[in-house]
Amino acid sequence: TSAYSSPAKSLGDPGITPLSPSHIVKDSDADDAVEQLFLVVVAIDFGTTSSGYAYSFTKEPECIHVMRRWEGGDPGVSNQKTPTTILLTPERKFHSFGYAARDFYHDLDPTESKHWLYFEKFKMKLHTTGNLTMETDLTAANGKKVKALEIFAYALQFFKEQALKELSDQGGSDFENTEVRWVITVPAIWKQPAKQFMRQAAYKAGMASPENPEQLIIALEPEAASIYCRKLRLHQMIDLSSRAPVNGYSPSDTIGTGFTQGKEHVRRNRQSRTFMVENVIGEIWSELEEGDRYIVVDSGGGTVDMTVHQIRLPEGHLKELYKATGGPYGSLGVDYEFEKLLCKIFGEDFIEQFKIKRPAAWVDLMIAFESRKRAAAPDRTNPLNITLPFSFIDYYKKFRGHSVEHALRKSNVDFVKWSSQGMLRMSPDAMNALFKPTIDQIIQHLSEVFDKPEVTSVKFLFLVGGFAESPLLQQAVQSAFGSRCRVIIPQDVGLTILKGAVLFGLDPAVIKVRRSPLTYGVGVLNRFVEGKHPPEKLLIKDGTRWCTDVFDKFISADQSVALGETVTRSYTPAKPSQLVIVINIYSSEQDSVSFITEPGVKKCGTLRLDLTGTDASVPSRREIKTLMQFGDTEIKAMAVDVATSKSVKVGIDFLNY
Repeated sequence: TSAYSSPAKSLGDPGITPLSPSHIVKDSDADDAVEQLFLVVVAIDFGTTSSGYAYSFTKEPECIHVMRRWEGGDPGVSNQKTPTTILLTPERKFHSFGYAARDFYHDLDPTESKHWLYFEKFKMKLHTTGNLTMETDLTAANGKKVKALEIFAYALQFFKEQALKELSDQGGSDFENTEVRWVITVPAIWKQPAKQFMRQAAYKAGMASPENPEQLIIALEPEAASIYCRKLRLHQMIDLSSRAPVNGYSPSDTIGTGFTQGKEHVRRNRQSRTFMVENVIGEIWSELEEGDRYIVVDSGGGTVDMTVHQIRLPEGHLKELYKATGGPYGSLGVDYEFEKLLCKIFGEDFIEQFKIKRPAAWVDLMIAFESRKRAAAPDRTNPLNITLPFSFIDYYKKFRGHSVEHALRKSNVDFVKWSSQGMLRMSPDAMNALFKPTIDQIIQHLSEVFDKPEVTSVKFLFLVGGFAESPLLQQAVQSAFGSRCRVIIPQDVGLTILKGAVLFGLDPAVIKVRRSPLTYGVGVLNRFVEGKHPPEKLLIKDGTRWCTDVFDKFISADQSVALGETVTRSYTPAKPSQLVIVINIYSSEQDSVSFITEPGVKKCGTLRLDLTGTDASVPSRREIKTLMQFGDTEIKAMAVDVATSKSVKVGIDFLNY
């Protein structure tokens, strides 16, 4: 069928005429706290490069426990989180996750390893796939394909089992899944289908079910960070702008010392994995007055996304001022630049072959790069050495017939030399150049956001997420925006989102107002008005003149929506015998849309009203009242049969339509 068909033609009848559009604002303070059904909230920060979980008991919400230490960490990387890597056996069964998966895969004999399926950095696929479905595939390191849903479900199931095991060990008795409220974090810039995909994967992993959806909450990463930053005390963060520069800007003083002290502080507390979140609003907020604005920039492995919040006192509720924006500017971009550099030196044909023929050695090389990447700093003067795996050197000689050293000598890459110990020696400039494209994109994007009228007079900029640990990114943000607001970095910056997600799970109603990222609506028939409606939209049915393809707008892009606020429409089945009403939902980035046929308007989902099981003796013209909520992290819907006041089963689907 064509991607777009007029609702009138598809229904064969002008069935969906909106009867009574109206907005209802529910009093959202009707006790929104977590019902005490759940004993514990477990949040999973499912990241592009690394993942982790943390939890808190609903009885003592000020205590946040970060998961147990992971075996097999890397040098120079703190192991509160584990790499987001997963290994399946040749029979496609789950084998291991994280460091364990990586190490096992690495130790396999090359003849064997090519049959095993190893996945890393696969979360980005949900962001980059335009037409995501339950059938979308992921490609393993050996080139084989597996359904993305299975991989995500395996990963979530792994975290579910780890967390339940830890909770059971701690409590001395078996912990049931029913006692847990799960929170999974996703980037705020993710579209609705990707959020729904995460939810489906969690159902498949057995965390919650379609019958019990509220056991799982999808949290938005920068929102979670924002909630946590609100509670920070001054000693828990590094204020990049508070150190007066000595004779101009001196990065070594500012970033270096603050971070070293910060690391010491964290190291001392590393033994305890429990963080106390004081129930006061932190000192930084004592400087914030009612209505103050701040921006949270969450820079992770895959994406960078940012949200602008305004504080509402006395409770410290948050209101979103500008729709979440961002893009694929995560630290993966730096890895990609490194790969491009290798292609430039050794040839793209060799690198492609090497990745396929020696996948474990490629993983090794990227791990070696990762630890050097973390050593890059603005004021660094000594070179960074990256060990090349023996099989790289060996395979290159076989492939080209000359040595790696020869390749480096004849390549015109200035800043990379060969050191006699078998390493690539990169000058600090060469390393900084790898960061530049990604950091430039982040700064560029932030500048655009700062120019928006809603974003004037921002008091603080919180830099969070794993990439925020990079002194290069810190310096770039500070020098670009330090004059406009205070740039602040929480100390355990990689765990900020995780802890905020736990707080969000304990009190999801803390964010009272959000902005809709898109304009949503449905196609309807309206009475045809001469002079107002274009003649080609005229449809005459039983002597009545209708205008087809009219866009009935539920909500506009960047419109404020309060939590619990609903958009109501009434729909009538075309025939009394009709048992299912399916309504197409359309979206657009434009505010003003008149017809669903306009450029930029896309069909993005369906609303399905199931009328089976409702009383058939109702009057011939039934009215189904549908209420949709746009103020939460996911779009939700419910419906009622007006004549009988019975609720009607309703499904809103952005994945399988």
